[in-house]
Amino acid sequence: MGKRLRKPIKKEKDFSEKIIKILSQSANKAFNFKQIGAKLELDDTESRNQIIKDLKILAAQNKIIESEPGKYLIKAASQDYYEGKIDMTGRKTAFFVCPDLDDDVFIPTANLNRALDKDIVKVYVYNRRKGKRPEGEVIEVVERHKTDFVGVIDIQKNFAFVSTANPKMYTDIFIPKDKLGEAEQGDVVLVHIEDWPKRADSPFGSVIKVLGKPGQHDTEIHAILAEYGLPSEFPIEVETFAQKIDTSITPEEIANRRDMRDTLTFTIDPKDAKDFDDALSFKQLENGNYEIGIHIADVSYYLEEGTILDDEAYQRATSVYLVDRVVPMLPEVLSNFACSLRPQEEKYTFSAVFEISKKAEVINQWFGRTVIFSDQRFAYEEAQYIIETKDDTIPVETSITGSSYKVAPEIVAATLKLDELAKILRRKRMNDGAISFDKVEVKFNLSEAGEPEGVYFKVSKDANHLIEEFMLLANRKVAEFIGKQKKTFIYRIHDEPNEDKLFAMQALISKFGYKIDFRQGDVSKALNQLMADVNGTKEQNLIDTLAIRSMSKAKYSTDNIGHYGLAFDYYSHFTSPIRRYPDVMVHRLLQHYLDGGKSADEELYETKCLHSSTMEGLATNAERDSIKYMQVKYMQDHQDQEFLGVISGVTEWGIFVEIIENKCEGMVRIRDIKDDYYTFDEKQYALVGATSHQLLQLGDEIYVKVKNADLVKKQLDFNFLRRVNEPVN
Repeated sequence: MGKRLRKPIKKEKDFSEKIIKILSQSANKAFNFKQIGAKLELDDTESRNQIIKDLKILAAQNKIIESEPGKYLIKAASQDYYEGKIDMTGRKTAFFVCPDLDDDVFIPTANLNRALDKDIVKVYVYNRRKGKRPEGEVIEVVERHKTDFVGVIDIQKNFAFVSTANPKMYTDIFIPKDKLGEAEQGDVVLVHIEDWPKRADSPFGSVIKVLGKPGQHDTEIHAILAEYGLPSEFPIEVETFAQKIDTSITPEEIANRRDMRDTLTFTIDPKDAKDFDDALSFKQLENGNYEIGIHIADVSYYLEEGTILDDEAYQRATSVYLVDRVVPMLPEVLSNFACSLRPQEEKYTFSAVFEISKKAEVINQWFGRTVIFSDQRFAYEEAQYIIETKDDTIPVETSITGSSYKVAPEIVAATLKLDELAKILRRKRMNDGAISFDKVEVKFNLSEAGEPEGVYFKVSKDANHLIEEFMLLANRKVAEFIGKQKKTFIYRIHDEPNEDKLFAMQALISKFGYKIDFRQGDVSKALNQLMADVNGTKEQNLIDTLAIRSMSKAKYSTDNIGHYGLAFDYYSHFTSPIRRYPDVMVHRLLQHYLDGGKSADEELYETKCLHSSTMEGLATNAERDSIKYMQVKYMQDHQDQEFLGVISGVTEWGIFVEIIENKCEGMVRIRDIKDDYYTFDEKQYALVGATSHQLLQLGDEIYVKVKNADLVKKQLDFNFLRRVNEPVN
C-alpha cells in the first residue's frame, strides 16, 4: 500500500482573534463591523463580509455579546476571563496557570485554540462547581513563548510537514513548497512559525536553517542549541571586533591599579578548563592574620558598554556547557586568552582582598582593580593531592603536565592554610542554616570523535570546597558592601522552599525508607540530615534531585530577599564574568559606586536581571538535554548488557528506572512487563500485579536491558527482566 499523502491546507481569512483583541481592549464599548474593519484597516467587500460572519460565529459561541442590533461587546467584563500561562502535558491537553486562581485550570485539546506550551493566553474559565477541577478555553493567544522549533521534515510533492521530538509540541508545522529552503527529505531543520489560520490544523512556517541528518552527533548537538534559541557560533562582525581589541598590559594602566604581582598567587580549576576567571593570593601578615585576595578576570575593562561585542554578550548572558563542548559567552580571544588568568602571565583583575584572622573572621576588606601574576596553575586533583598528603611532589598519575613535579613550599603552605580556613567558613555556613547539595555530576570519557567511551561521576572534595568558600566569601561581601549603601545592585536571590513541594517530597522519600518531618523545626537542618543519610546509597542521585526540585529556583534581581540555600542576607555573582553576564554588570556597578557614582536605574537593571535569569534557564535545559543525549548514545552500545537499576518514578504508563552504575534513566512500559497484568495504584505510588498482587514501587531494584535508544527523542526504553533475588529464567 502506497504512502498516504496529506493534503495541503487551504489558508483562509479569519479575523476572530483580531476581533476579540479589539473588543477586549475596549471592554465596555460596543463596535459594529464597519468600526472593526476601520481598526483593521480593511475596507474591501470580501473582508467586511468575513468580519460580519466571524462576529456572528463568536456571538453564537457566546464569546461576545450582541448588545444592540449589529453592535458587539466582549464578555471580558465577566470575572470568568483570566490572563496567564499555558503548561502543556504530553497528552495534547494543558493546564492554565494564573496567579489570580487558586487551582490550575484544565484545558482540553479541543479548547486550546492554537495555544502552545508557555504561551501567554486569555482564558475563559467555566465548570467552576465546588469540588470539581475547573476547566477553560483559550480565547486569545496574547504572546507566543516561542516561534522557532526544531524537527524532522517530511517532504511531499508540493508541501512539507515538520514534526518535533518535543512531547509538549502537539502539532506538526506545515511548510509551503516555496519555504523549504535547502531542506531535503528527513533533514533536521529549524523552522519559524509565521501564521496559524483558525481553520488550519497546523501552523504555517518556513525553514530557516538545515541542521543535518537525524542521529548524527553534530546535528543533534546543534539541534539542542537551536531548540532553546541558543547560538552555536559568533557572528563574523563580533569575532572581527573582538580580534581588534588591544589586550596588551601597559604601564599606564598598571599605574591606575593596585599592583599585586609580587604577592603569591595561583589558580585551581578543572583539569580541562581553558577560561580561568578566578585566582587566589595569599600573604601572612605581621600581626598573625592573613591577607587573602580573590582575583577575578577584569572582563569589564575589555568589554565596553554599547559595542556589538557587549550586545552579543548580553544577549547570550551565559556560556553554555554541553557534554562535548562549551559555547562561550565571549569570543576565544577574550575567554581563553586576554581574560584567562593563565600561569606566568600578568593579568588585569577586579579583586576582593580580605584580612582574615586564624578563626576565618574578616577583619578588613578592600575592593578594586588590580594587576596580578599567577605563579601556578593547579587542577582540582593536584590541589586535592596536596591537601590529603601534605606532600610537595605531584605524582605523574595526578599531574596535568604529564610528568611528576615539585611544588614550591610556600604554595604548599598557602594551599593547606586556605583549606583550613575554608573548612571553618563552611562550618559556619552550615551552622547558620546553609544547605549542602553536593549532587553527583555525571561525566563522560569521550573519544577524539566525541563518542562516549565511559561514564564517571564528579564528586566535590576539599579542593573544590576551598575554591567554593572563597568565591562565596567574595560574592557575599561585595553584595553586602553595596547592599548596605541601599544602592541599586544585582543580587543572586533564593526564596524559601514551597511547603507543598516539601510535603510531596516527604511522601516520595518515605518509599525509600527515609522519614523526616519538616514541621518539627528547621527545614535546612532536616534537609542536610537527609543529604548525609543518602550519601553513597544507590538512591542518592534520585533523592538529591527530588530535594533540589523541592527548592525555589535561584535567580537574579535588584530586590534583595537574601539567599535561603546559602543562608546569606546578601549575595551576588562577582566571580565568573568570563561566563556570566550578571558578573560583568556587578563589576561595572561596583566600580561606578567606588568612583562615587549615584544609584543606577533600578528598572533598567531589573529588566537585565530577568533576561539573565531566563537565559540561564535555557542554558541549563540545553546542558541537561546534552547529558541525556550522551547517555542514550552510550547505552546504544550496551544493548546486550543486563543492568541493575532502581525504580525512580511510577506512572500509569510504566516505571522509570535509573541504572545504578551510570545514572542513565529510561522507561519500562507497562505493556512490556510480562510476568503479570499491572495497573497503576496512585495511593501506593506503585504498579500492582492483578494475579500475584506484587508491587513495583519507587526504590525497588530490578534488572533491565535496553529495548530502544532513540537519539532524536533523547529517550531510553528498557525491557523488564526480573526483580533482585529472582532466579534467571
